[in-house]
Amino acid sequence: DVTEIEEKEAQAKQEEQIMKEQELSNLLHEKRYLKALGLAISLDRPHTVLTVVKAILKEPEGRKHLEENIVRLRKDQKEAVLAFLVTWNTNSRNCHEAQAVMETLLKHEAPDNLLQFSGIKSAVESLLPYT
Repeated sequence: DVTEIEEKEAQAKQEEQIMKEQELSNLLHEKRYLKALGLAISLDRPHTVLTVVKAILKEPEGRKHLEENIVRLRKDQKEAVLAFLVTWNTNSRNCHEAQAVMETLLKHEAPDNLLQFSGIKSAVESLLPYT
C-alpha cells in the first residue's frame, strides 16, 4: 500500500508551496523585486508576476527599475514573462504593464536573441492585434 507515502509527498509539496507563497509575500514587502519576479515565474504565476510588475511601476522611477529587473532575468524567465504579457495585453486593465515589459524586452534584447525565444512567433501574432 503506497497511499501513505503518496499522502506524505502531497503534504510535503503543499507545505513547500505555502513556504514559497510566504517567501514571495515577504520579498514584495521588502521590495526585493528581482527575487520576487524570479520566484513568481518559477511558480508559474502570471498574475503574481503582473502584481510584481505593477508594484515596480508604482515606485518612483518605476520604468527604470522595471528595466533593471527585467534585464537581469535569465533567458528562460524572459520567455515566461513574454508568454505572460501576451495574456496581460488582451485586457485593458493590464495592457500598460504588458507594454512596459514588452518595451523593455524589445529595447534590451537583440532581434536575433528574440528570435531564439521559444514561442516568439505565436507571441508576436497574438500581440499584434492588441498592440
